[in-house]
Amino acid sequence: MNLSFDELRAWLRLVLTPKLGPASARKLLAALGSPQAVFDAGATAWAELLPSRESKGLATEPQGLDEHAERSWAWLHEQDAGVESVDKAILTLADPRYPQALLQACDPPLVLFAQGRLALLNAPAVAMVGSRHPTEQGRDNARAFAQALSAAGLTVVSGLADGIDGAAHEGALAALLDDAPPDTGRTIAVVGTGLDRVYPRKHHELAHRIARQGLVLSECLLGTPPLAGNFPRRNRIVAALSRGTLVVEAAVQSGSLITARLASEMGREVFAIPGSIHAPQSRGCHALIKQGAKLVETAQDVMDELHWGHHGVAMAASGDADGAPEGLDDAQGDPLLDAMAYDPVGLDALSARTGLSPADLGVRLLALELDGRVARLPGQLFQRRALG
Repeated sequence: MNLSFDELRAWLRLVLTPKLGPASARKLLAALGSPQAVFDAGATAWAELLPSRESKGLATEPQGLDEHAERSWAWLHEQDAGVESVDKAILTLADPRYPQALLQACDPPLVLFAQGRLALLNAPAVAMVGSRHPTEQGRDNARAFAQALSAAGLTVVSGLADGIDGAAHEGALAALLDDAPPDTGRTIAVVGTGLDRVYPRKHHELAHRIARQGLVLSECLLGTPPLAGNFPRRNRIVAALSRGTLVVEAAVQSGSLITARLASEMGREVFAIPGSIHAPQSRGCHALIKQGAKLVETAQDVMDELHWGHHGVAMAASGDADGAPEGLDDAQGDPLLDAMAYDPVGLDALSARTGLSPADLGVRLLALELDGRVARLPGQLFQRRALG
Protein backbone atom coordinates (compact mmCIF):
# COMPACT_ATOMS: atom_id res chain seq x y z
CA MET A 1 0.00 0.00 0.00
CA ASN A 2 1.55 3.27 -1.13
CA LEU A 3 0.61 6.38 0.83
CA SER A 4 0.14 9.63 -1.01
CA PHE A 5 1.68 12.71 0.54
CA ASP A 6 -1.76 14.02 1.54
CA GLU A 7 -2.66 10.73 3.21
CA LEU A 8 0.64 10.69 5.09
CA ARG A 9 0.12 14.27 6.20
CA ALA A 10 -3.37 13.46 7.50
CA TRP A 11 -2.12 10.47 9.52
CA LEU A 12 0.68 12.56 11.02
CA ARG A 13 -1.79 15.32 11.86
CA LEU A 14 -3.82 12.78 13.81
CA VAL A 15 -0.67 11.61 15.66
CA LEU A 16 0.43 15.18 16.47
CA THR A 17 -2.93 16.64 17.53
CA PRO A 18 -2.50 17.89 21.11
CA LYS A 19 -4.50 16.17 23.88
CA LEU A 20 -5.80 13.54 21.45
CA GLY A 21 -4.84 10.16 22.85
CA PRO A 22 -4.31 7.08 20.67
CA ALA A 23 -7.52 5.46 21.92
CA SER A 24 -9.57 8.52 20.97
CA ALA A 25 -7.88 8.67 17.58
CA ARG A 26 -8.81 5.04 16.93
CA LYS A 27 -12.39 5.79 18.01
CA LEU A 28 -12.57 8.57 15.42
CA LEU A 29 -11.15 6.32 12.73
CA ALA A 30 -13.61 3.53 13.56
CA ALA A 31 -16.54 5.92 13.27
CA LEU A 32 -15.45 8.08 10.35
CA GLY A 33 -12.99 6.02 8.31
CA SER A 34 -9.78 7.66 7.16
CA PRO A 35 -7.88 10.54 8.82
CA GLN A 36 -8.96 12.79 5.93
CA ALA A 37 -12.58 11.93 6.71
CA VAL A 38 -11.97 12.66 10.38
CA PHE A 39 -10.75 16.19 9.69
CA ASP A 40 -13.44 16.79 7.06
CA ALA A 41 -16.21 15.77 9.49
CA GLY A 42 -16.10 19.01 11.46
CA ALA A 43 -16.68 20.11 15.03
CA THR A 44 -20.22 18.73 15.39
CA ALA A 45 -19.15 15.18 14.57
CA TRP A 46 -16.07 15.47 16.79
CA ALA A 47 -18.14 16.68 19.74
CA GLU A 48 -20.47 13.70 19.40
CA LEU A 49 -17.57 11.26 19.60
CA LEU A 50 -15.12 12.86 22.02
CA PRO A 51 -14.98 15.01 25.16
CA SER A 52 -14.66 18.71 24.36
CA ARG A 53 -11.10 18.83 25.71
CA GLU A 54 -9.97 16.41 23.00
CA SER A 55 -12.27 17.46 20.17
CA LYS A 56 -11.24 21.12 20.27
CA GLY A 57 -7.67 20.30 19.30
CA LEU A 58 -8.78 18.79 15.99
CA ALA A 59 -9.75 22.17 14.57
CA THR A 60 -6.20 23.54 14.44
CA GLU A 61 -3.27 22.02 12.58
CA PRO A 62 -0.47 21.01 14.98
CA GLN A 63 2.69 23.07 14.99
CA GLY A 64 5.42 21.54 12.84
CA LEU A 65 3.04 19.30 10.88
CA ASP A 66 4.37 20.28 7.46
CA GLU A 67 7.96 19.81 8.60
CA HIS A 68 7.21 16.31 9.89
CA ALA A 69 5.30 15.38 6.74
CA GLU A 70 8.05 16.59 4.41
CA ARG A 71 10.79 14.91 6.45
CA SER A 72 8.87 11.61 6.52
CA TRP A 73 8.13 11.77 2.81
CA ALA A 74 11.78 12.46 1.99
CA TRP A 75 12.97 9.61 4.25
CA LEU A 76 10.50 7.20 2.65
CA HIS A 77 11.70 7.94 -0.87
CA GLU A 78 15.41 8.52 -0.39
CA GLN A 79 17.94 5.72 -0.21
CA ASP A 80 20.34 5.87 2.74
CA ALA A 81 23.96 5.84 1.63
CA GLY A 82 24.94 3.34 4.35
CA VAL A 83 22.03 0.92 3.89
CA GLU A 84 21.83 -0.33 0.33
CA SER A 85 18.70 -1.88 -1.18
CA VAL A 86 16.68 -1.77 2.02
CA ASP A 87 12.91 -1.45 1.99
CA LYS A 88 11.33 1.40 3.90
CA ALA A 89 7.70 1.82 4.84
CA ILE A 90 5.43 4.03 6.89
CA LEU A 91 2.68 1.67 8.01
CA THR A 92 -0.66 2.99 9.18
CA LEU A 93 -3.49 1.10 10.85
CA ALA A 94 -5.12 0.90 7.42
CA ASP A 95 -2.11 -0.76 5.78
CA PRO A 96 -2.52 -4.52 5.14
CA ARG A 97 1.18 -4.96 6.00
CA TYR A 98 0.63 -3.68 9.54
CA PRO A 99 1.59 -6.50 11.95
CA GLN A 100 -1.50 -8.48 12.89
CA ALA A 101 -0.21 -9.36 16.36
CA LEU A 102 0.15 -5.67 17.15
CA LEU A 103 -3.33 -4.90 15.83
CA GLN A 104 -4.70 -7.30 18.43
CA ALA A 105 -2.89 -5.50 21.28
CA CYS A 106 -4.74 -2.98 23.41
CA ASP A 107 -2.78 0.07 22.23
CA PRO A 108 -1.49 -0.30 18.65
CA PRO A 109 0.36 2.76 17.29
CA LEU A 110 -1.43 4.75 14.59
CA VAL A 111 1.75 4.86 12.52
CA LEU A 112 4.88 2.69 12.36
CA PHE A 113 8.17 3.48 10.62
CA ALA A 114 9.92 0.37 9.32
CA GLN A 115 13.20 -0.31 7.55
CA GLY A 116 14.36 -3.73 6.37
CA ARG A 117 12.61 -7.07 5.77
CA LEU A 118 8.96 -6.10 6.12
CA ALA A 119 7.85 -9.74 5.93
CA LEU A 120 9.27 -10.23 9.45
CA LEU A 121 6.42 -8.11 10.85
CA ASN A 122 4.11 -11.11 10.69
CA ALA A 123 6.69 -13.86 11.24
CA PRO A 124 6.64 -16.11 14.35
CA ALA A 125 8.79 -14.35 16.92
CA VAL A 126 10.25 -14.51 20.42
CA ALA A 127 11.20 -11.40 22.39
CA MET A 128 14.50 -11.39 24.27
CA VAL A 129 15.14 -8.70 26.86
CA GLY A 130 17.37 -8.12 29.84
CA SER A 131 19.79 -5.97 31.74
CA ARG A 132 21.75 -3.11 30.20
CA HIS A 133 24.59 -4.15 32.52
CA PRO A 134 24.68 -7.94 32.23
CA THR A 135 27.34 -10.36 33.37
CA GLU A 136 29.56 -11.84 30.69
CA GLN A 137 27.68 -15.10 31.18
CA GLY A 138 24.43 -13.24 30.55
CA ARG A 139 25.76 -11.88 27.25
CA ASP A 140 26.92 -15.36 26.25
CA ASN A 141 23.51 -16.81 27.10
CA ALA A 142 21.70 -14.11 25.12
CA ARG A 143 23.83 -14.72 22.03
CA ALA A 144 23.55 -18.51 22.26
CA PHE A 145 19.79 -18.56 22.80
CA ALA A 146 19.15 -15.98 20.06
CA GLN A 147 21.35 -17.78 17.58
CA ALA A 148 19.62 -21.09 18.26
CA LEU A 149 16.12 -19.61 18.04
CA SER A 150 16.95 -17.73 14.85
CA ALA A 151 18.55 -20.81 13.29
CA ALA A 152 15.32 -22.67 14.02
CA GLY A 153 13.32 -20.12 12.03
CA LEU A 154 12.03 -17.86 14.80
CA THR A 155 12.46 -14.09 14.67
CA VAL A 156 14.22 -12.59 17.69
CA VAL A 157 12.67 -9.28 18.78
CA SER A 158 14.49 -6.90 21.10
CA GLY A 159 15.03 -3.21 21.75
CA LEU A 160 18.60 -2.46 20.51
CA ALA A 161 19.56 -1.31 24.02
CA ASP A 162 23.01 -1.87 25.44
CA GLY A 163 23.62 -5.21 27.12
CA ILE A 164 21.30 -8.17 26.61
CA ASP A 165 19.33 -6.53 23.76
CA GLY A 166 22.44 -5.97 21.67
CA ALA A 167 23.75 -9.46 22.38
CA ALA A 168 20.40 -10.98 21.33
CA HIS A 169 20.45 -9.11 18.00
CA GLU A 170 24.07 -10.17 17.42
CA GLY A 171 23.25 -13.79 18.16
CA ALA A 172 20.27 -13.80 15.81
CA LEU A 173 22.33 -12.31 12.99
CA ALA A 174 25.10 -14.85 13.63
CA ALA A 175 22.73 -17.61 12.48
CA LEU A 176 23.35 -16.31 8.96
CA LEU A 177 27.00 -17.34 9.20
CA ASP A 178 26.48 -21.07 9.64
CA ASP A 179 25.30 -22.16 6.16
CA ALA A 180 21.76 -21.87 7.44
CA PRO A 181 18.72 -21.57 5.16
CA PRO A 182 17.91 -18.06 3.88
CA ASP A 183 14.97 -17.57 6.24
CA THR A 184 17.25 -17.62 9.30
CA GLY A 185 19.15 -14.73 10.84
CA ARG A 186 15.84 -13.07 11.65
CA THR A 187 15.74 -10.19 14.12
CA ILE A 188 13.61 -7.09 14.73
CA ALA A 189 14.92 -4.09 16.65
CA VAL A 190 12.09 -1.99 18.11
CA VAL A 191 13.63 1.36 18.97
CA GLY A 192 12.57 4.32 21.08
CA THR A 193 13.84 7.02 18.70
CA GLY A 194 13.14 8.11 15.16
CA LEU A 195 14.62 5.76 12.56
CA ASP A 196 16.95 8.53 11.44
CA ARG A 197 18.77 8.21 14.78
CA VAL A 198 20.58 5.35 16.51
CA TYR A 199 20.67 4.96 20.27
CA PRO A 200 22.96 4.03 21.86
CA ARG A 201 25.55 5.37 19.43
CA LYS A 202 27.78 2.34 19.96
CA HIS A 203 25.13 0.28 18.13
CA HIS A 204 25.36 2.31 14.93
CA GLU A 205 26.89 -0.51 12.91
CA LEU A 206 24.62 -3.11 14.52
CA ALA A 207 21.54 -1.04 13.64
CA HIS A 208 22.62 -0.87 10.00
CA ARG A 209 23.26 -4.62 9.92
CA ILE A 210 19.77 -5.22 11.28
CA ALA A 211 18.28 -2.87 8.66
CA ARG A 212 20.06 -4.84 5.92
CA GLN A 213 19.38 -8.34 7.23
CA GLY A 214 16.44 -7.94 9.64
CA LEU A 215 14.08 -5.09 10.47
CA VAL A 216 14.22 -1.86 12.48
CA LEU A 217 10.86 -0.57 13.71
CA SER A 218 9.62 2.50 15.59
CA GLU A 219 6.41 4.36 16.35
CA CYS A 220 8.43 7.54 17.01
CA LEU A 221 8.40 10.27 14.39
CA LEU A 222 11.63 10.97 12.55
CA GLY A 223 13.91 13.25 14.50
CA THR A 224 12.71 11.97 17.87
CA PRO A 225 15.65 11.85 20.30
CA PRO A 226 16.13 9.16 23.00
CA LEU A 227 13.58 10.41 25.53
CA ALA A 228 13.08 8.32 28.67
CA GLY A 229 9.30 8.13 28.29
CA ASN A 230 9.52 6.49 24.86
CA PHE A 231 11.26 3.32 26.01
CA PRO A 232 8.50 1.86 28.21
CA ARG A 233 6.07 2.46 25.33
CA ARG A 234 8.45 0.65 22.99
CA ASN A 235 8.32 -2.36 25.32
CA ARG A 236 4.65 -3.00 24.58
CA ILE A 237 5.49 -3.36 20.87
CA VAL A 238 8.31 -5.80 21.66
CA ALA A 239 5.90 -7.91 23.73
CA ALA A 240 3.00 -7.71 21.27
CA LEU A 241 5.02 -8.84 18.24
CA SER A 242 6.16 -12.01 19.98
CA ARG A 243 4.65 -15.34 20.95
CA GLY A 244 6.65 -15.22 24.15
CA THR A 245 9.17 -13.07 26.01
CA LEU A 246 12.45 -14.48 27.34
CA VAL A 247 14.15 -12.52 30.14
CA VAL A 248 17.86 -13.38 30.22
CA GLU A 249 19.06 -11.23 33.13
CA ALA A 250 17.28 -8.43 34.96
CA ALA A 251 17.37 -6.60 38.25
CA VAL A 252 14.18 -6.47 40.31
CA GLN A 253 13.54 -2.87 39.20
CA SER A 254 13.98 -3.30 35.46
CA GLY A 255 12.32 -2.29 32.23
CA SER A 256 12.64 -5.91 31.17
CA LEU A 257 10.12 -6.86 33.83
CA ILE A 258 7.71 -4.30 32.36
CA THR A 259 8.01 -6.09 29.02
CA ALA A 260 7.41 -9.44 30.74
CA ARG A 261 4.34 -8.09 32.55
CA LEU A 262 2.93 -6.67 29.31
CA ALA A 263 3.51 -10.00 27.58
CA SER A 264 1.68 -11.82 30.35
CA GLU A 265 -1.25 -9.38 30.19
CA MET A 266 -1.47 -10.03 26.43
CA GLY A 267 -1.68 -13.76 27.03
CA ARG A 268 1.84 -14.41 25.74
CA GLU A 269 4.30 -16.83 27.33
CA VAL A 270 6.97 -15.52 29.71
CA PHE A 271 10.30 -17.34 30.12
CA ALA A 272 13.23 -16.62 32.44
CA ILE A 273 16.76 -17.99 32.66
CA PRO A 274 17.80 -18.66 36.27
CA GLY A 275 21.16 -17.47 37.55
CA SER A 276 23.30 -17.17 40.62
CA ILE A 277 21.51 -16.31 43.84
CA HIS A 278 24.37 -13.88 44.50
CA ALA A 279 24.01 -11.90 41.26
CA PRO A 280 21.74 -8.81 41.28
CA GLN A 281 21.12 -9.38 37.57
CA SER A 282 19.43 -12.71 38.37
CA ARG A 283 16.94 -11.45 40.92
CA GLY A 284 14.43 -10.17 38.38
CA CYS A 285 14.42 -13.54 36.61
CA HIS A 286 13.98 -15.36 39.91
CA ALA A 287 11.08 -13.06 40.82
CA LEU A 288 9.41 -13.84 37.48
CA ILE A 289 9.85 -17.57 38.03
CA LYS A 290 8.23 -17.27 41.47
CA GLN A 291 5.31 -15.48 39.78
CA GLY A 292 4.82 -18.28 37.26
CA ALA A 293 7.26 -17.58 34.42
CA LYS A 294 8.67 -20.73 32.88
CA LEU A 295 12.21 -21.55 33.93
CA VAL A 296 14.27 -22.38 30.84
CA GLU A 297 17.77 -23.80 30.58
CA THR A 298 17.98 -24.33 26.83
CA ALA A 299 16.65 -22.75 23.66
CA GLN A 300 14.82 -26.02 23.08
CA ASP A 301 12.87 -25.41 26.30
CA VAL A 302 11.51 -22.21 24.74
CA MET A 303 10.66 -23.90 21.46
CA ASP A 304 8.95 -26.80 23.22
CA GLU A 305 6.68 -24.42 25.13
CA LEU A 306 5.83 -22.64 21.87
CA HIS A 307 5.31 -25.98 20.07
CA TRP A 308 7.92 -24.90 17.54
CA GLY A 309 9.79 -27.63 15.62
CA HIS A 310 13.32 -27.50 14.30
CA HIS A 311 12.20 -27.54 10.65
CA GLY A 312 15.35 -29.50 9.88
CA VAL A 313 17.63 -26.62 10.85
CA ALA A 314 20.77 -27.46 12.80
CA MET A 315 20.93 -25.70 16.15
CA ALA A 316 23.30 -22.73 16.14
CA ALA A 317 24.73 -23.27 19.59
CA SER A 318 26.72 -26.48 19.91
CA GLY A 319 25.19 -29.53 21.57
CA ASP A 320 21.55 -28.93 22.45
CA ALA A 321 21.71 -25.17 21.98
CA ASP A 322 21.51 -24.30 25.63
CA GLY A 323 23.21 -21.64 27.73
CA ALA A 324 25.93 -24.08 28.80
CA PRO A 325 26.82 -25.98 25.60
CA GLU A 326 28.70 -29.24 25.41
CA GLY A 327 31.90 -27.46 24.47
CA LEU A 328 32.62 -27.21 28.19
CA ASP A 329 33.75 -30.83 28.15
CA ASP A 330 37.28 -29.90 27.18
CA ALA A 331 37.57 -27.86 30.42
CA GLN A 332 36.45 -30.66 32.68
CA GLY A 333 39.17 -31.75 35.05
CA ASP A 334 40.64 -28.24 35.52
CA PRO A 335 40.66 -27.92 39.34
CA LEU A 336 40.35 -24.14 39.28
CA LEU A 337 37.35 -24.12 36.93
CA ASP A 338 35.75 -26.92 38.94
CA ALA A 339 36.25 -24.89 42.11
CA MET A 340 34.72 -21.78 40.55
CA ALA A 341 31.51 -23.46 39.46
CA TYR A 342 29.39 -20.76 37.75
CA ASP A 343 28.73 -18.25 40.55
CA PRO A 344 30.78 -15.04 40.89
CA VAL A 345 33.60 -15.74 43.36
CA GLY A 346 36.42 -13.77 44.96
CA LEU A 347 40.13 -14.59 45.32
CA ASP A 348 39.89 -15.42 49.03
CA ALA A 349 37.17 -18.01 48.42
CA LEU A 350 39.07 -19.51 45.49
CA SER A 351 42.25 -19.70 47.53
CA ALA A 352 40.40 -21.52 50.30
CA ARG A 353 38.82 -23.96 47.82
CA THR A 354 41.96 -24.74 45.84
CA GLY A 355 44.83 -24.15 48.25
CA LEU A 356 46.51 -21.91 45.68
CA SER A 357 48.17 -18.68 46.74
CA PRO A 358 46.70 -15.37 45.50
CA ALA A 359 49.75 -14.92 43.26
CA ASP A 360 49.30 -18.34 41.65
CA LEU A 361 45.58 -17.73 41.30
CA GLY A 362 46.23 -14.42 39.57
CA VAL A 363 48.39 -16.10 36.93
CA ARG A 364 45.89 -18.91 36.32
CA LEU A 365 42.88 -16.59 36.23
CA LEU A 366 44.56 -14.28 33.74
CA ALA A 367 45.30 -17.21 31.44
CA LEU A 368 41.71 -18.41 31.68
CA GLU A 369 40.41 -14.88 31.12
CA LEU A 370 42.52 -14.52 27.96
CA ASP A 371 41.22 -17.91 26.83
CA GLY A 372 37.64 -16.67 27.26
CA ARG A 373 36.76 -19.16 29.98
CA VAL A 374 36.66 -16.73 32.89
CA ALA A 375 35.17 -13.24 33.11
CA ARG A 376 36.53 -10.58 35.45
CA LEU A 377 33.68 -8.79 37.26
CA PRO A 378 33.60 -5.58 39.29
CA GLY A 379 34.67 -5.89 42.92
CA GLN A 380 37.54 -8.32 42.23
CA LEU A 381 35.13 -11.13 41.43
CA PHE A 382 35.51 -13.78 38.76
CA GLN A 383 33.00 -16.00 37.00
CA ARG A 384 33.36 -19.10 34.89
CA ARG A 385 31.80 -18.67 31.45
CA ALA A 386 29.73 -21.32 29.74
CA LEU A 387 31.09 -21.25 26.22
CA GLY A 388 30.64 -23.55 23.30
